[in-house]
Amino acid sequence: MKKSVDTTQSGVKITFTGEVRKQNIVKMVENCATGQCECMSDATKKKIQNMEVKGEDGSVELELTGDIAKEEIEAALKRSTVLNP
Repeated sequence: MKKSVDTTQSGVKITFTGEVRKQNIVKMVENCATGQCECMSDATKKKIQNMEVKGEDGSVELELTGDIAKEEIEAALKRSTVLNP
């Protein structure tokens, strides 16, 4: 799976391509929203106003809205237990 993180006007967009299932990204977002993950600090989580998953298996986008830095999200992706079992 390839991941690319880009800054947008309203936050950060992560594009997952290759061996990616949309359901896995949805699960990651749900874990984050309910506090069941340790991939990012509470301070970073509080900056995120909205998380939206788009696309389909093989090409999934996750848009995060809020005052978040690209580097914060890149670090969180490396710690994700869903993406890195």
